[in-house]
Amino acid sequence: MIPTTATIRDELAMYLSQQGMSIHQFARQAGINSGTLSRVIKGQQPIAMNHLERITKGMELPEDHFYSLYVDECFYYSSPTWRRLRPFLLRSAELGRLDCVEQVVQNLLENLTYAPMLFEVAEGLFQEGLWQAAALLYKNVSASEKYQNSERLAVCQFRLFRIALGDDQTQNLQAALLFECYLDRLDEADQLDGLKHLAHVYYSLHKWDRVDQLAREMFRLATLRYNLQRHSNRKLDNEKTPEKPLYFYILYSHLIRSSVCEEHRDYKSALKFVALYMDGSWIQEDDEVSKRTLAQFHEWGTANSLLYQLLSGQQEVLPEYVEYIAPKSNEIFVALYHITIAANRYGWNIDHILERFAAYIPYRTNLTEFGIIHNQQIIANQYTRFLAELASYYLHNKRKEGINFILQSLQSSARINNEGTVIKCVDLFGQHRHQADEKEKEQYKLQIGEYL
Repeated sequence: MIPTTATIRDELAMYLSQQGMSIHQFARQAGINSGTLSRVIKGQQPIAMNHLERITKGMELPEDHFYSLYVDECFYYSSPTWRRLRPFLLRSAELGRLDCVEQVVQNLLENLTYAPMLFEVAEGLFQEGLWQAAALLYKNVSASEKYQNSERLAVCQFRLFRIALGDDQTQNLQAALLFECYLDRLDEADQLDGLKHLAHVYYSLHKWDRVDQLAREMFRLATLRYNLQRHSNRKLDNEKTPEKPLYFYILYSHLIRSSVCEEHRDYKSALKFVALYMDGSWIQEDDEVSKRTLAQFHEWGTANSLLYQLLSGQQEVLPEYVEYIAPKSNEIFVALYHITIAANRYGWNIDHILERFAAYIPYRTNLTEFGIIHNQQIIANQYTRFLAELASYYLHNKRKEGINFILQSLQSSARINNEGTVIKCVDLFGQHRHQADEKEKEQYKLQIGEYL
């Protein structure tokens, strides 16, 4: 059915009448050939995207003023052509006109031959960080291919999984569960990145057995691909590559498994994995990327060797660990988190350390280029647990500020939907409520009420 709203041509004709301008005068003002403009106004020529931009600018209107009408122009007043629609989609995404993106996509997918082209646009938007617009395209392409056992469908689901990840742990789990059934359909390069991001989600949810399974599969797949690459005399130009070099995923799998051992308090096994990811003697590459990667893993390995001794109760390594992480600003928050856990476990006094690094206790996201275990979801979860550990530390040392850390932990727990830490905070408050004044007790009750 033809829309009954005014067209861009109607709006332009009214503007010329109100301004008392001729087609020739406006053409010169807008930078359009007068003959072209005349044919456009008479409906003899479709409005190209560059014509739309010039007309809008000539009328001194916001760039997206006619965008809703342009959807009608492309589908009802002329035949849809990819040459016009592709730049319109891209510009609509850049300007945040998701309504126009969705209208174009839904109209185009009445003809499924457009699905590959829309997928290509979605990939470009994803790479540029325009994730909301990309998600609209991925969802619609997925719907059009839901009965196809295609790699493109799997990639759409992978991208939607990535886009869905945020601070809410329940939503992250739902996104992970939806994506997992598509993992095996991905190209092996994408599978490696899929395994990495799934491991991050399950790590933040403390599902350690699942994290270990994912790390094992990452090691198997990365090792297989690396050995094939090493013994191959040629490399296909169009072969898909993962986000990182293959050796990275091998080292990374060992790092993840060492962290799983840490959570199980199996520090002896954790140290064995540390030795594995610090050893890069088998890596053939000798470029700047490999050198930088190995240096970073070696740095983490050195820190974690000290950490695992610390967590096993060896207080004598605490000064060495503190001095090692002190100049590494990206590592200080995570180190403080673990130091506080050890202090609570073994009854140590760490007041001097907390005072020295007080500036690093507020939540800040300052991730390294590698993103290893310092993933956004994991850091957000660690921060929530860190506040609870600080509360426990201060309360057990008869320090009233522990109550404030309970309240902060509750607030952070509510933001990321972390029920486990809420339960810990409730238990802590029950044990130490005598240290709170009436105002703090009321504030605590309010925050509990908001969460529940």
